[in-house]
Amino acid sequence: MSAARKKKSSDHTRTTKLVTVTLIRSVHGQLQNIAASVRGLGLRRPHQSVSVADTPENRGMIHVAGHLLKVEQH
Repeated sequence: MSAARKKKSSDHTRTTKLVTVTLIRSVHGQLQNIAASVRGLGLRRPHQSVSVADTPENRGMIHVAGHLLKVEQH
C-alpha cells in the first residue's frame, strides 16, 4: 500500500465528525435493503450503539433505515 493512500485514510478519520447511531427496533421483517443498510452501519442487535463518520454514504444508510434508528450528533 502506498504512503499516500495510508495518509489519506488517516486524515479522513481525524477531520470527519462522528454520529452515534442506535438500533431501536429489530430489522426482522424489514426489506432486504433496509436490513443491509443497518448491517452496513455496523449494527447487529437492538439497543446496540455505534459511532460512524458523518459521510454522505453513511447518511444515506441512516436515511433508508431511519425509522429503526436513533441518531445523535457529537
